[in-house]
Amino acid sequence: MGLGSTTKKIQMLADTAEKMFHRLNEVREQVDTTQETVQNTGDRVQTLETEIVEQRAIIEAIATELDIDLDAVSADAHILDAEAEAGAVDESESADTDDPETEA
Repeated sequence: MGLGSTTKKIQMLADTAEKMFHRLNEVREQVDTTQETVQNTGDRVQTLETEIVEQRAIIEAIATELDIDLDAVSADAHILDAEAEAGAVDESESADTDDPETEA
C-alpha cells in the first residue's frame, strides 16, 4: 500500500512540475514580448525627440526671420493654459454647488 501511495505522490509532483514548466515558458515569452515592446517604444520616443528638436530649430529660425519673440509667445500660451485650467476647476466647483441633492 505504501508503494502505491508513493507512486501517486510522485505522479502528482511530476504533473505539478510539468504545469510549472509550461507556465514558466509562458511567462518567459511574455517577458520577451514586453522587453521587445519597451525597446520599440524607446526607439520611437528617441525618434520623436529628435524630430521635436529639429522642428524647434526650424520654428526658431522662422521666428527670428519674422522677428517674433518665442519666449513671449510661450509665456502667453502658458497663461492661457493656466486660465483654462482655472476656468475648468471653477466650472466643476459650481456644478457641484448647483447639484440639487447637495442643497437638500
